[in-house]
Amino acid sequence: MPPVPTPESFRQTGDHNRPVITFAVALGDRPGRAYFGCSDFKVYEADLGAAKVEFKELHGTHGSYVTGVAFAAGCVVSGAYDGKLVWWNTAENRHVRTVDAHGRWVRKVVASPDGALVASVADDMVCKLWDAETGRVVKELRGHAERTPTHFPSMLYGVTFSHDGRKLATCDKVGKVVIWDVASGNQLGACESPGMYTWDPVQRLHSIGGARTVAFSPDGTLLAVGGIGKIGNIDHLEGKARVEVFTVADGRSQWVFESDRYRGLVNKLQFAPDGSWLLAAGGAGEGQFEFLDVAAKRPKRQDKLTMHTHDFAATPDFGTVVYVGHNRVVVHKPA
Repeated sequence: MPPVPTPESFRQTGDHNRPVITFAVALGDRPGRAYFGCSDFKVYEADLGAAKVEFKELHGTHGSYVTGVAFAAGCVVSGAYDGKLVWWNTAENRHVRTVDAHGRWVRKVVASPDGALVASVADDMVCKLWDAETGRVVKELRGHAERTPTHFPSMLYGVTFSHDGRKLATCDKVGKVVIWDVASGNQLGACESPGMYTWDPVQRLHSIGGARTVAFSPDGTLLAVGGIGKIGNIDHLEGKARVEVFTVADGRSQWVFESDRYRGLVNKLQFAPDGSWLLAAGGAGEGQFEFLDVAAKRPKRQDKLTMHTHDFAATPDFGTVVYVGHNRVVVHKPA
């Protein structure tokens, strides 16, 4: 394994204005190549290593916000609020298939580490596993309630594969995380992070928050969950950025981090290649990223980003991190 970059070594190397909100990013099979799901219902591609970076429209076949993208089996697989998944062959620049995947908004699309499977989650509270090559449904995973305890519709925000591809984790609005066996589709365990969910029964009959992202440690022993702490005024994302780490084997909470510097959602988490630190990114009006020391259970670096951040993607060695959000794409690399 090459040396793992230190949190202090990352520097901004690119900052690109965009006329849209970018909700999702995935890296391709060529160095510098990235794909973006956006608020104008389109998917874009760009070579971020080029001397002049250009964002080119790949396709505009969705009917709503594109909130998930993954690269697998030579295709960009995108999901949107229209409930559809679209496969687009990047080498041949052609549409492969469109699938009516979910009955409600698609929230996230990810590929397995070997690229053989694609997982999608949506507000119908179902996680579906797809054969990346054929587009066939392999499994339907149902373990999240359709309504919150206070009788509001719930939402299924996040999904991730373990590094060996054998496990999958999904997370929902009330802070419930379910761990699945990929081969059998059986539920292996669950974690609860209710501190990420706020319901106000007095001023507003309204709920907000939720677990937005999950990440397995490289050795598969830990599961990190990201979201937001308790919110006073539920009309704003004023809660503290929150991360909770659990042991996979028994679902027990090991530590909770609530930022002393930043408020807003944690929308994406990822462990360092050696598991020594955890990168969290998100925001409210502004954006931020925070590196957390896993052993010491405290922040190593906390810093601003130039936009509310919805997602990031990193190369396996963390040689490049691409952050996306409101009207910007920002690239960081270790110095």
